[in-house]
Amino acid sequence: MVQNYPKKDKKKFENYAWILDYLPYGYGNIKEPIAQAVGEYQFVLMELKPKTDLELGERVYIGKGKRDKIDHVRRMIKYDHLTPTAKSELLYVIMDAVRVQEERFIKFFNEAPPITTKLHSLELLPEISKKYMWRIIEEREAKKFESFEDFKNRVKKDPVKIIAKRIVKELSEENKYYLFVKWKKGIILDEDTMTFYLKE
Repeated sequence: MVQNYPKKDKKKFENYAWILDYLPYGYGNIKEPIAQAVGEYQFVLMELKPKTDLELGERVYIGKGKRDKIDHVRRMIKYDHLTPTAKSELLYVIMDAVRVQEERFIKFFNEAPPITTKLHSLELLPEISKKYMWRIIEEREAKKFESFEDFKNRVKKDPVKIIAKRIVKELSEENKYYLFVKWKKGIILDEDTMTFYLKE
C-alpha cells in the first residue's frame, strides 16, 4: 500500500550504462564526440564524453575508479533530448539491461504488491490484464519463479519485454506510479521492501 509520507531515495549510483547513440562529431552546439546512454540500474538517461569509439548497445563502465572507454558523465537528460536513433534503440537496449539483472526482476514478479485494494502493481505492466495478473499470483504462490525462462514457460509471456516496455513508458511519459525509474517524481516502488511511497 502507498505510504502517506515522503521518503528519501537510497543513494544507488550507476556503475554501468548502455549506449543508445554515438555521435563522433557531436551535435548542435557540442563539437566533440558524445554518446547518449541509459543507466543500468536506475535507468537514468545521460550524455557521456567518450575516450574512444563506441558501439550501439555496448555496456560501458561509468562508476568510480578507472574507466576504459568513458571520460565522464556530461549530464542527465530527459527523454525528449534523445536523438531519433537513441529513441529507436531504447527498448532493445533496455531489454539487454534487464537480462543482466535477472535476479532483480524475478524478485519483482515474485513479490510485487498491490497498490490499492483495486489496483495491483502487476497491472501496470504492458500485456498484463487482470487475467494474467491472477495467473502470475497463482503461479508464484504455488512455486516462486526461478528465472525468466521459468516465468515464460508458466505464464506464456516474455518477462524481459514486459519489463522493458514498462521502463520505456516510465521514461517517455509522466506516470502516477513508477516501478523502476526511481529518479522521476510520483509514487515510487521501493524494491527492497516492496512498498510504495510518495516522492517529493
